[in-house]
Amino acid sequence: MDQEEPRMLGVIEAIAAVRDQCPHAHVRQHARRALEVVQAGGGGVLKEQAYLVLATLAGWRGERADQVRRSLQQFIESGSG
Repeated sequence: MDQEEPRMLGVIEAIAAVRDQCPHAHVRQHARRALEVVQAGGGGVLKEQAYLVLATLAGWRGERADQVRRSLQQFIESGSG
């Protein structure tokens, strides 16, 4: 039986998933700070913050981590933000 590919997350949803679910405290803190920066700076800083969070995810493994990585990568590569 083929498993469906997990859905793509919105960029804020993906960063929030890192903040709430990543097992590494320093990565969660970085994601928390990224969301604060986005809240203060608006959409103009979103792509930069998504990139910075993606760059910190090296140690997070598993299905959810893969879903978050794919979602952030797709957002960064798109014309959005």
